[in-house]
Parts: sequence; structure tokens; C-alpha cells
Amino acid sequence: MQHRLHLHKRGVRVLGVAESFEQRQPFSTIAGVVMRGDLVIDGFAFGETTVGGEDATSAINSLYRRLRRNDVNLLMLSGAIISGYNIVDVDSLSERSGRPVVCLTYNETAGIEATLKKRFPGDRRKLDTYRRLGERNPIALRSGHTVYVRTSGMSSGEARSVIDSFTLQGGIPEPVRVARLLARAAGPHLLKSSRHGSSGTSSRRSPASTR
Repeated sequence: MQHRLHLHKRGVRVLGVAESFEQRQPFSTIAGVVMRGDLVIDGFAFGETTVGGEDATSAINSLYRRLRRNDVNLLMLSGAIISGYNIVDVDSLSERSGRPVVCLTYNETAGIEATLKKRFPGDRRKLDTYRRLGERNPIALRSGHTVYVRTSGMSSGEARSVIDSFTLQGGIPEPVRVARLLARAAGPHLLKSSRHGSSGTSSRRSPASTR
């Protein structure tokens, strides 16, 4: 389903999502950053996924829901295969969140179907989720870099427009770049403390940040 986007508005808001994890840890930290079209950070949240599990889609949707931000226009993910082959179902995430989703990777690869069969023998669910992702589409950015995207609820042209507008240099848009920095900084320490309290941490915009 296509969603109506207003990508040229200064007030457009993107939720950038990225992760950080260590192989010896059972959980991965995910961070979400709400960023406006003028590159002002307007909120953030943290969550977790299971390394090697099948909860990436629900974890990202829960992170988005916890923010309670109906003004977010789309979700921008740094990778659809995260946390040790925990695969995001991009179409399902778009449907659950009610927002378009664009998922970026930064290198051309041959795919991971053979790796999944070797690492998760007999796991048809994980393999089917990966196959539903389909092929990635290369997009050449104004910065001269090429990114590879999967989208749901938006066209490739819309994806190119929004990625360009949020990319200052290189090939990594600011919402996912900042989310990656937050996830790495928080790491397992945040997850350890959150299990003794709430299931996640979030920060909503303050009245002073609203324009």
C-alpha cells in the first residue's frame, strides 16, 4: 500500500533505526532517532532484539509505537538483516506501523540464502522471511555514492528524494548515522539496566523543540 508523503516539507520527520551488538551477547541494542527535514533531532528511543532470533520486525515496531509520534512520516532502517540474521519483514513493518519504510544497505552483495541454510538448517520461517524481502534496488545519490534499498509503501523515486535530503555527505543519511552512534554508545549497559525497569527507553520532544 502506498502512503501519501510530503517529502519536500521542511517539517518532514524520519525515524532512523540502527543497531549495535556483540556476538557473545544474547541481545542487540536498537536505537531510533526522530529527525526533521532541517536535520534537527526531535526525539529518540531504545529497544532490543534477540541475536539470531526472529523478533526484529516487532521490536522496531514497538520502538516506534513507544515514541507516540504520529508526526513521523516514514521509517528509515540501516539494514533489513540485523542482530546475527534477525530479519526485518519490511512489508509487515510498514503495515504494522502504518508508515512507509525504506531499508538501506551500502554494499552490493550476492545475498545470504546459502548462509541461512547453513546456519539455520530446517528453519523455513527465517528463509521465507528473507525471500520475501526481494531484490535490493541501487540508488545513486547526489553525493556520488550508491546505496541499495528495499522499500514498502513508497516508490524508489520517493526513496531517492528522502535519502538525498537527509544525506550531508557520503552514503549514510543522518537519521541512521546518528541512530547507529546512539546504539553503539548505549550498548549492552542500557539493555541490562532496562530489564530491571521498563522494557525500553524513550525521549519525546519537549515543548521548546516544537515549531
